[in-house]
Amino acid sequence: MSDSTDEATLRRLLQQCRRIAVVGVSSDWNRPSHFVAKYLIEHGYTMIPVNPKYREVLGRPCHPDLQAAFEASGPIDLVDCFRRAADIEPIARAAIAIRARCLWMQLGVVNLAAAEIARAAGLEVVMDRCVKIEHARLFGGLGWAGVNTGIVSARRPRQLPY
Repeated sequence: MSDSTDEATLRRLLQQCRRIAVVGVSSDWNRPSHFVAKYLIEHGYTMIPVNPKYREVLGRPCHPDLQAAFEASGPIDLVDCFRRAADIEPIARAAIAIRARCLWMQLGVVNLAAAEIARAAGLEVVMDRCVKIEHARLFGGLGWAGVNTGIVSARRPRQLPY
């Protein structure tokens, strides 16, 4: 069940939120969180890894929690959650504490209570969507593979060096 966030809001969030903390990122190359983190870096975002299991992910220092990431790396615009739905409420509260602008829950992650907590504090909330998929859908990339993105544009997507 995707949330009801409209395309204009998703586009604005992905254009304005350039510093993204990936909570639950993995250093295993075959994990979805690793793909997303690498994609964010390749598309010019500042990816801030958050996982107490690792010291470093994709050449960047990995932090045990959002507060440590904020203290070491500075402001965080968007908190991208690769955690079970049951684990999201404390992450939402931490996102509020560090003054993030958006709480984003990945595919399959829906926590209405955490969303309400975040919205009440002024954060924008996206649930059950993938940052990488939405970025590729809205800014080009998915169309290259023949996927009907529902976006019609005459703009040519930026080519990456790979």
